[in-house]
Amino acid sequence: MNNKEIADISEAVDRDSDHGHESECGSSCGDQASSCGSEIKAVAVELKTSARPERPRKPEWLKVSLPTGEGYKRIKGLITDNRLNTVCESAACPNRGECWSRKTATLMILGNVCTRSCGFCNVITGKPTELDLDEPRRVAEAVEIMDLKYTVITSVNRDELKDGGAGVWAETIRCVRERSPQTRIEVLIPDFCGNWDALDTVLAAKPDVLNHNMETVERLYLKVRPQAKYWRSLELLSRAKDAGFVTKSGFMVGLGEEENEVVKLLKDLREAKVDLVTIGQYMQPTLDHLPVEDWIPPATFARYHQIGMEMGFTNVFSGPLVRSSYHAEEQAETAKAMISNS
Repeated sequence: MNNKEIADISEAVDRDSDHGHESECGSSCGDQASSCGSEIKAVAVELKTSARPERPRKPEWLKVSLPTGEGYKRIKGLITDNRLNTVCESAACPNRGECWSRKTATLMILGNVCTRSCGFCNVITGKPTELDLDEPRRVAEAVEIMDLKYTVITSVNRDELKDGGAGVWAETIRCVRERSPQTRIEVLIPDFCGNWDALDTVLAAKPDVLNHNMETVERLYLKVRPQAKYWRSLELLSRAKDAGFVTKSGFMVGLGEEENEVVKLLKDLREAKVDLVTIGQYMQPTLDHLPVEDWIPPATFARYHQIGMEMGFTNVFSGPLVRSSYHAEEQAETAKAMISNS
């Protein structure tokens, strides 16, 4: 039985249950018809549920406790009160409780509607309807109230804007600097469609770390990042490094890549002079997103770490639960110390 047939049964049962078959049987048959209809509906729902593909079960090493504690509740309340968008919440990051307790958080600017349709991302795809020019002030106020030692700022793609939102990016960095000069700022930026003037606008605001994620290996770009370009992202990272910034990039595994492709991506990042790398397990947000092809075991992540460190990266955070902003302040401190001693 296909999904349409199941849906037709459910619709018919809903209609008959609402009317109790009174038009055909009279009111005395209503209870019996309703009972019969409920049984058929239960079967239809069971069939419909069983027809949906199931997500693969997570291995034990990916199971974590839900975030709790007063520190977590306080930060969550501030985010809600200030109408802020965070990747921590939208991506249901498994590390958000740990990060928030360390006084770090990842904030998302330029709204919550993205102009791109990446196959892994849980952010809404569509045409944004507004540009919130008060957002930089609110973000800066929230960083001050949360007393963050380190903040990662990211954004949706705003390809409909001439500068891709670079002006708002720069103003956000400036506002945070003004109100919280002690807070270190990492920016996780989009590719601005290769608009290098837009990149220069962000760099002119002097973030502490410039992060741009590669997300996956070159072969999988059309499937995973259909509107992005592999070499364009590498060029962005190279340009930021040439401008004197600490650079960082991250990608996911478990999307069907081969190990030799991961090694090639690491080599390409090293050739772009990237300092810091994060590697984590892809986890399917919903059944509408790309499926998990492989659960990568911890030993493989350890091998990727070793390979990356041997290539000369300042730091490689590689593990099943690692995300782009995981222990971001620790990575940045390592990079700062290494560059100071070089």
